[in-house]
Amino acid sequence: MAEWTTGAATTIEVKVPAQLEQLAMLRALVETVAFMADFAVDEVTDIRLALDEVATGLILDAAPDTTLDCQFSYSDATSMHVRVYAVSSAANPPSQDSFGWHIVRTLTRSVAATQTEFDAVRQGYPTVVDFEWVRGGTDGR
Repeated sequence: MAEWTTGAATTIEVKVPAQLEQLAMLRALVETVAFMADFAVDEVTDIRLALDEVATGLILDAAPDTTLDCQFSYSDATSMHVRVYAVSSAANPPSQDSFGWHIVRTLTRSVAATQTEFDAVRQGYPTVVDFEWVRGGTDGR
């Protein structure tokens, strides 16, 4: 079962089981948030695709019984910050050489992955991926 909360008026957070079956719901939620923030259809598509790539990678590496925590923050339809957190069974953060990472890097202003040491209680490596989508594309475009 999914839980969601609204913190500030511009932040939405959702926690779901780290399972591929949850991707459709995450895509729908980020679409809804982006449309409510007044992003255009092509901008919403970019944000949704970036989230899909990040979430899929974290789900595939997730430790058993892990949740995927997603946070979407936006400001005046010019940018959206997305943070996705999970506990990974892999001792390495998502590969920056993968095709999926290339897609996210192309669609966003910035993307970063961090991972902390093995957590014995959670039986995995806490991993966070942050990306920022900004109207007008990346610095390189």
